[in-house]
Amino acid sequence: MFKELFRKKEDTSDADALLNFADEASTTDKAPDPFHVTEAAAKQIKTLIKGESEINPKASGLRIFVQGGGCSGFQYGFAFAEELEADDTNVQAHGASVVVDAMSYQYVLGAEIDYKDNPLEGSSFVIRNPQATSTCGCGSSFAYG
Repeated sequence: MFKELFRKKEDTSDADALLNFADEASTTDKAPDPFHVTEAAAKQIKTLIKGESEINPKASGLRIFVQGGGCSGFQYGFAFAEELEADDTNVQAHGASVVVDAMSYQYVLGAEIDYKDNPLEGSSFVIRNPQATSTCGCGSSFAYG
């Protein structure tokens, strides 16, 4: 009984134990997405792509970009993604593709892309951006930093 209480302590430091735990932990090869696309947004993107592909077979996803303008300094823009550039980020979510160019990436990092269908205000994509310091009333422009 006393032998169990006074067993020799292993010569492993806390740091070594943490490294061993990290090595043994289950991880995936995929990094987390830089922004979140809701199911509602993905559904609408797929609907739009289906319609657009009849006249533009290159349309494969939704391209989101940020440009200067709007009442708050920056505004979001949307277009059909046709071809990926080398520095584009392509996020696949719920079967839909959302593409962001390298310059716009920093402004949408951590954002949520959603789609709202409101009979009074109309239907639109909505971007909830935790980096935006302020937004305008319509929600299409924002201040950054």
